[in-house]
Formats: sequence, C-alpha cells, structure tokens
Amino acid sequence: MCSSDLTDAGPAARPPFRRRLWHPGILLAILDFLGLCIAGYLSYVELRGEVPTCAVIKGCETVANSEYSRIAGIPVAVFGVILSIALLSLALAWWLALTMEHPPVRLAAASGGILLAHYALSMVGVIFEAYFTYLELFVIGAVCMWCALYAVSLLLRFVISLAVWLRRDRYEAAGEG
Repeated sequence: MCSSDLTDAGPAARPPFRRRLWHPGILLAILDFLGLCIAGYLSYVELRGEVPTCAVIKGCETVANSEYSRIAGIPVAVFGVILSIALLSLALAWWLALTMEHPPVRLAAASGGILLAHYALSMVGVIFEAYFTYLELFVIGAVCMWCALYAVSLLLRFVISLAVWLRRDRYEAAGEG
C-alpha cells in the first residue's frame, strides 16, 4: 500500500471512534472538571455547615459566612456545580459528536451548536462570577481563594470557547467538529 492510498482513502478509511487528543473540547473538559471539583468541594463544605479551608488566607471564612454566600437558601457553590456539570457535558459532547455515526448528532457538532451552547453558558457564568467577585472585593471586603480559582477557571473556559467559536471553520473544514 503506497502513501497515496492512505491519503486518497478519505474519512471513510478512518476508524469510527478515532479521536484527536489535542482537540480543544478536551481542554474545555479538563477546565470544566477542575471547576466541578472546586465547586463540589465548596458545596460539600457549605452543605455540612462548615467553612472552606483557605490555608494562610482567611478570606474564605468571611465570604462563606456573608449574606451573599447563598441564593434563596442555596449555597452559591451548588450553582457552580450545576454550571460545571452542564459545561463538562457540552465539552465532551462536542469532542465526541463528530465521531458518532448518527447524522443529527454529527450535524449539531458540525454546525457549532454544541460549542455555541458551551460558549453562551460560560458567558452567563462569567457575568455572574464578575458580580460575585465585585461583592467579594467591594462589599464583603474579603476574597475566597477557592472562589477566585473557580472564577479563573470559568474565565479560561469562556475565553477558550470564544476563541474556538471564532475559529470554528478550521475545525469544521478538518472534520474535527
């Protein structure tokens, strides 16, 4: 078999479940998982009635005990868990969708619908996170290290999904979704 046989074979010759590990969906999924771990830790601690450990920085206790740490009696971190699960699901779906044989799933990935959903949802999260950061800095007067790490991970997820969304035609042309 000569090398031209390999290049002329096209997408049909590719194994059906071949996935590229450098795909930006994997990077988004890693950041989404990191955000899920942070929000999960904060949720676990707050639902137990405790305060998060912040090492040498003491802002976590102040933020956790503030009136802004809950919305309708639910710890803010629980909403972070829900957001991170949704974003993680979208990142993995985007990465996996083009490898599936079902045309509607492939079409959703190729049209950018899954990526657009990740971008839009992360944008909503960044808007809320900006508000919570404002509260920490200017109203509460303390910064929670875990909240700041979550904010950074969410901002990275937003910027990466925006960058990929703006360059989505490169992935569509390469057949990588």
